[in-house]
Amino acid sequence: MPTVGSPLLWATFIAGVLALIAIDLGVFNRSAHRVTVREAAIWSAVWVLLSLAFDGFVWARFGAQPALEFLSAYLVEKSLSVDNLFVFLVIFRYMDVRPALMHRVLFAGIVGALVLRGVFILAGIELIAHFAWTLYVFGGFLLVTGFKLLLPGEEQFDPSENLAYRMARRVMRITRTYHGTRFLVREGGRLHATPLFLVLLMVETSDVVFALDSIPAVFGISRDPFIVFTSNVCAVMGLRAMFFLLQHVLDRFAYLKYGLGLVLAFIGGKMILEQGVPDVLAPVHIPIVVSLAVVAGLLALSVVVSLVFPPQGPSLEEQLAEQPEASLLLTHEELAAHTPGASTSEGAAASSAAGGRPPDASV
Repeated sequence: MPTVGSPLLWATFIAGVLALIAIDLGVFNRSAHRVTVREAAIWSAVWVLLSLAFDGFVWARFGAQPALEFLSAYLVEKSLSVDNLFVFLVIFRYMDVRPALMHRVLFAGIVGALVLRGVFILAGIELIAHFAWTLYVFGGFLLVTGFKLLLPGEEQFDPSENLAYRMARRVMRITRTYHGTRFLVREGGRLHATPLFLVLLMVETSDVVFALDSIPAVFGISRDPFIVFTSNVCAVMGLRAMFFLLQHVLDRFAYLKYGLGLVLAFIGGKMILEQGVPDVLAPVHIPIVVSLAVVAGLLALSVVVSLVFPPQGPSLEEQLAEQPEASLLLTHEELAAHTPGASTSEGAAASSAAGGRPPDASV
């Protein structure tokens, strides 16, 4: 499939991403800490500016078409991520994750998401290259998904129904208390997963579900593997900072889902129109400038409407306050009675007592 990305450009981009990840983890986030709104705003601005700078490079090196494709795909991916952020919030509340631990989970989750999305993009490229009819499938899927978002009512996310979470509780030994930033610990000479590991599993699998919407949408904007991959990576890299920036105001974007629904429906229709229907409809080309204007316009309009006409009903904090905690976690009463050197674990068949570290101070 034609691409602007040479092997050297691919290698340089991936090396740059790995360097940024290493700097992020090794310099700025070496220890667990609560991310402030100011810090999140600075990092959000950094990731956006880096993405725009890369887009500027694409424009200067390859021209307007791939640069506008990158920008359109980046906007779609970034906007779809807002729904993902709400799911992360619900997971964190369900598993009673301390703010100081959230950024470590999101960091690991984003690294995993980059790998999984790379696999999905590669698979999608191969499907399109060998089976052109898959574009009709992607287009139809986006149309259906878009129309579903336009329907009234809110689909509730229940963390306890997450398949990875349920399977892990069945087959793994799991401690009932957190152990700092550790995902695995040894207790009684046996390896146990911590609740933080379950949180990571839930975050990763939730992102996979969202990628099933976002990646076909990006293929509706560009078929260039380099543009598809880099736009996804740039959007996902800023996801963690965006979470901490918007976590307390996500409910203010109540009408964004309708804007996203229209965007997905537009992209799905665009994919089908550009392929045409044999003996019925000749292929219709929609310029990338028009696509970018439609995507940006719909998203901007939905945000403006959300801010001008704020939603009625319970606030985000009130909604999350009604969210029950996972049954595997020790209650505050149990924690108070929990003595150092004793820890309850879940095994594959039943719960059993096992010697271990004292519980984390604030589960």
